[in-house]
Amino acid sequence: MHNEGYSPEQIADAAACGYNLWEHGDWENIEEFIDDTEGWDSGREPKSPTTLELWELLDELVETARNYFEIAGRHLPIYGELGELYGEAKYGIKRHKPYTRGSDGKLGNDFVEIKTISPFKSDNAVLVKRAGNFSKLLIVKISKDFEFKAKMLDRKSFGKGSGKHIKAKWSE
Repeated sequence: MHNEGYSPEQIADAAACGYNLWEHGDWENIEEFIDDTEGWDSGREPKSPTTLELWELLDELVETARNYFEIAGRHLPIYGELGELYGEAKYGIKRHKPYTRGSDGKLGNDFVEIKTISPFKSDNAVLVKRAGNFSKLLIVKISKDFEFKAKMLDRKSFGKGSGKHIKAKWSE
């Protein structure tokens, strides 16, 4: 590359990003590409979606999960996220940032933990950590036909216990 007139700095930059000058033409194009930072994740907060946008997104994700199962014969590991998105769309729960401990979101002044019963789960119960900071538990059940049902339970209804987890059963 040095024999073709490229400076050591240009060669180092190209090597650092894996760019092959012989495949893409002259160096001027790559300089323009490298300087173009528009569209990159800049750490901005996500927009606040409307309820309609949440329902549309949920429909698209469910369709993708359904298609994946029909074609691959396997379930995507997406059901927890689908349950949370359903809670956000149906109940208006404002979800916390990812990996927030203690609860999944807020509904008014209540902290809400959301647990999902996926279509392939044989047990109709969920386990919730007692140490969690929540006053409401939303259980979302997704059927084998990808239909959603949900129940909102008060933490008080579980009573005090000594175990590490609360076992909440889905009963029709």
